[in-house]
Amino acid sequence: MAPDCQRKGIGAALMRVLDRLAREKGNTTLVVPSSVTAEGFYAKLGFKAVRDSYHGDERTIIMERAL
Repeated sequence: MAPDCQRKGIGAALMRVLDRLAREKGNTTLVVPSSVTAEGFYAKLGFKAVRDSYHGDERTIIMERAL
């Protein structure tokens, strides 16, 4: 997300919608691929890092949260 759009609640609002939709579909877990810089954002929403994934030299943190 662009820096001037951060810390305005947009990402958290989007995640609430995804959470609701996932629950409606019967999912029990949300899994997100996170950049290193977004890890804190997801952690504040209750996600836990479960493993790293690499695409070349780029590290992605796979995070999940029970619904």
